[in-house]
Amino acid sequence: MSALVIPCAHCDAANRVPALRVMDRPKCGVCGQAVLRDTPLELTAASYSRQIRGDLPLLVDVWAGWCGPCRQFAPVFDQAARQLQGVCRLAKLNSEQEQQLAGQLGIRSIPALILFRNGKEVARQSGAMALPQLLAWLRQQGIEP
Repeated sequence: MSALVIPCAHCDAANRVPALRVMDRPKCGVCGQAVLRDTPLELTAASYSRQIRGDLPLLVDVWAGWCGPCRQFAPVFDQAARQLQGVCRLAKLNSEQEQQLAGQLGIRSIPALILFRNGKEVARQSGAMALPQLLAWLRQQGIEP
């Protein structure tokens, strides 16, 4: 049975989880909390390098509090987190609080979605979208809900 390396959504520790047990709400070996969440995690400069690694893809929503489309997209992203639990991890990056990281990522407009696999950016999409379009875009990237 193969194991997946998944960073904990709470403490960023790398956890080895048997592939067949990902949907069983595995607990972190360091902090004891659930490794995966059904809500987006808050991505910071401190957690970024650990969270983009791992065998489950990470979809990052780059947003700001003053952005109307970002606020409209937030409930869609939350819904997607529930539907994609165990398939893809979701995170939110506040571009106001993490300006340096947003700049490092080359963010020019928000909302912006960045998909990471094994520490590398594999896809990027700008603009808010409805849940069916978001899921269709993820399917194009090889992620099946």
